[in-house]
Amino acid sequence: MIKKIVVFLAFFGSIFAFTQEEIKNSYLKSYDYEKMGKYSEALKVLAPIYEAYPKGYTLNLRFGWLYFLDKKYTNAIEYYKRASLANIYAVDPKLGIIRVYLATASYQKAEQSAYEILKTDFYNYYANLYAVTALIYQQKYDIATEIVNKMLYLYPTDILFLEQLSVVYKETNNKYLQELYQDILILDPNNIHVNIMLSKQKK
Repeated sequence: MIKKIVVFLAFFGSIFAFTQEEIKNSYLKSYDYEKMGKYSEALKVLAPIYEAYPKGYTLNLRFGWLYFLDKKYTNAIEYYKRASLANIYAVDPKLGIIRVYLATASYQKAEQSAYEILKTDFYNYYANLYAVTALIYQQKYDIATEIVNKMLYLYPTDILFLEQLSVVYKETNNKYLQELYQDILILDPNNIHVNIMLSKQKK
């Protein structure tokens, strides 16, 4: 029982202002609004809880995500940073900030932020994926290829990294591009990225 209370406190900072059921229901309403694309409403239903627990890790992470979806990127970064302060070891807020950098075409910042995560978590899936994305936008294809190959050694059939490799191949006129497209389609016959690329070739 004590362990459960400690875990709960770690997420919400306190258990006295709202019952667990009230918090749960507020989150459920927020998720429903998110699905409908009503991000302001998704934030609004959590606002009373946030006022009670402004330093809560989960709440700040959620606010960062919702502001990101709503394209209010300055607010998103602010709340992701608050989440990081609430749990300095958590990776999710750092990944959230990288997503903001990618969405705002701040590719160098995205690259450097991804590297910061990789210093302590070398094979972090999303940090590597976002690093590759940022590198491709900066036309740093050699480094991007190194990271993709590193991850494909671990996940040889991973579609997202194979797609990224195909982007590099296309931009560098690699002779194995068409073969790679077919490999991806074997793994994922309805792959949107490859089918779009192939349709463009036919025009």
